[in-house]
Amino acid sequence: MGAKTWMLAYAEGDVRNVLKSHPPLDRSAGAALAQELFPSARLEPLDDGELSFTCPPGDEICVGCFAGLSLIAAKAFAIDHPSRLPPAFLAAAKGRTVYLHAMHSVVDWFAYAIWVDRKLERSLSLSPESGILEDIGSRQSFEEPYWSGQHPAFDPGEEDGEYPFPFHPLDLGEAALLHLFGYQLEGPADPGHVRPEEIPLLRFKRKRRWKLW
Repeated sequence: MGAKTWMLAYAEGDVRNVLKSHPPLDRSAGAALAQELFPSARLEPLDDGELSFTCPPGDEICVGCFAGLSLIAAKAFAIDHPSRLPPAFLAAAKGRTVYLHAMHSVVDWFAYAIWVDRKLERSLSLSPESGILEDIGSRQSFEEPYWSGQHPAFDPGEEDGEYPFPFHPLDLGEAALLHLFGYQLEGPADPGHVRPEEIPLLRFKRKRRWKLW
């Protein structure tokens, strides 16, 4: 598995329905949101990206503003404890539901969180090496088959080495992408899913502003 993500979504309704409609990209709103969230950065436009790549390096930001939905990807969201997301990122939601999705295939780590009216409803973060880093709130419906062992990390008969979970974190990460955003990064193609490569995102290079004294 080579999938990686670190992104936030501010949503007025169902993210999947917005993305399935192939909404037009609001470039001015996207640039304004990027500057609002990273006010100390000097942002230089780069060539557009798309939704299948939401793991930009630390000196880049990807952002997409659409009617009813804003997406932003930045290394700042690759945090082990989603509940500690800085308040400024929640304040920018302005009443919308906030979703965080992050995973890193190199360490088999996955985390996600949901805030409604700035109240944390669910946060989960786990990896085989570190165990469960955070588990707050009630499990979402898409999680249950994984916790109940319906998607084991190893095929029957394989040595599991006392694997710490009844599933692979990246498998759950892909299930979260599908449930919350309507697409997956890996796995068989499904014509009913959102095609993330068709959803454009703005890209910016982040540079620190010079301070004038």
